[in-house]
Amino acid sequence: MFQAEETRKLDRFIQLLLANATVFVSGEKLAEPLNVSRMTICNWVHRLREQGMVIEIKPKTGYRLTQVPDLLLPQLIKRELRTKVLGKSLYHYFQVGSTNDVAHQLAQQGVAEGALIMAEQQTHGRGRLGRDWYSEKSVGIYLSLILRPDLKPRHASIINLAAAVALSQAIENTCALTTDIRWPNDVLVNNKKCSGILTEMSADLDQIKYMVVGIGINVNHPSFPKSLEGRASSLFLEGGRRFSRIEIILALLRFFEDLYFQLQEQGSDEVLKQWIRRSSFARGKEVSVDLGDKKIHGTTMGLGKEGTLRVKLRSGLIEDVMSGDVVIWERANDRPRG
Repeated sequence: MFQAEETRKLDRFIQLLLANATVFVSGEKLAEPLNVSRMTICNWVHRLREQGMVIEIKPKTGYRLTQVPDLLLPQLIKRELRTKVLGKSLYHYFQVGSTNDVAHQLAQQGVAEGALIMAEQQTHGRGRLGRDWYSEKSVGIYLSLILRPDLKPRHASIINLAAAVALSQAIENTCALTTDIRWPNDVLVNNKKCSGILTEMSADLDQIKYMVVGIGINVNHPSFPKSLEGRASSLFLEGGRRFSRIEIILALLRFFEDLYFQLQEQGSDEVLKQWIRRSSFARGKEVSVDLGDKKIHGTTMGLGKEGTLRVKLRSGLIEDVMSGDVVIWERANDRPRG
């Protein structure tokens, strides 16, 4: 695992290899602009090879990158990035505990809005309601965005919904797969969960200091642990082919940025409309919602203005659910699903 202070120089090193991919470059030539020793270059090469990069070593000549691996390299993302704010600052790690934890640290240090933190693997990835997020090495997307929205804390949940809409758009646009959204932000393919979103924030009573939007996408996972079988899936398993993680990230950033600024400039109406349009769960689904201290049963009736799930109880009353674990019930056999 690379230490955080190495990241900038390491990215520059990879950029030099990419720029000279057809020729051998000496260790001395690589080391000089980075102000590191040739031994450091040698160590980096061996460690990058362990991560899957194909780097040819020729004694007394140098190094050559012979194959660009499927890694979320900032240099490759920057080439195609078409956003104004999101992703302009990129942080790439081979392994972290949680990208959300790294994002919180950077946000507290004053890193600008739009910073994108990506990892090839998480050792302690987490999802909603304290659940673990399975983060297999270099087959999924594990990222976090730092946002500093001009919104009141009570409106933060709308950003959650906007992220789900953008993720749905990105998957459909790049993978040609039909998606569905389960409240508040699980994106499904063929009724199986392929991604999730965890939004956290630091705020005062009337002001958001910053938000961290963590997104996990099961992209090219060939299988899952038995504990997740039948509940989780990947785009690869549902689509029958491998997909470019970088293309998905680029589309996600583009769609999310549009919705994010639209939300701040025009309000939440369009985000709510798009979420409802993309979700079969929004209306007419019989659900059971675990609110922690109690469970309620009823039928979904759309979204409230703050992004709440409106549930019509069997008594006829409408309850606006701010958070909770939602289970869909099949009427035919009265069994829970999802």
